[in-house]
Amino acid sequence: MNLRSRNKVSADFSMSSMTDIVFLLLIFFMLTSPAITPEALDLILPKAKGKTTNVSSLSVSITKDLQVYINSERVSQSALEATLKQKLAGEEDPTIILRAEEGVPIEKAVNVMDIANRNRYKIVLAVKPENN
Repeated sequence: MNLRSRNKVSADFSMSSMTDIVFLLLIFFMLTSPAITPEALDLILPKAKGKTTNVSSLSVSITKDLQVYINSERVSQSALEATLKQKLAGEEDPTIILRAEEGVPIEKAVNVMDIANRNRYKIVLAVKPENN
């Protein structure tokens, strides 16, 4: 007489859903962690959570008194786009770090972002890490 059960429980564990979650988290963190390198101008940046570092082509800084600098060279607002085009000519993946000091009107930062958008430059807004 054969008394064995016909229903056998499989002890195998499928890792496919776990690997899907791991890959999604990996992609999320890769996309949300662009890097920023500080430049020579000493600006008081707005605070935000998180800290990133990246190799950049150049830095555009706006001070409280609305002076605009490309890296450490002062540039007028009217010559900003032409100077950016000149400095980023020939770059394969041009990246601009926008360093707007705390208290700068948002219109000035948006102007630089608009220039970057029109010329298809990648732009990253630099912030000071917030301490908890």
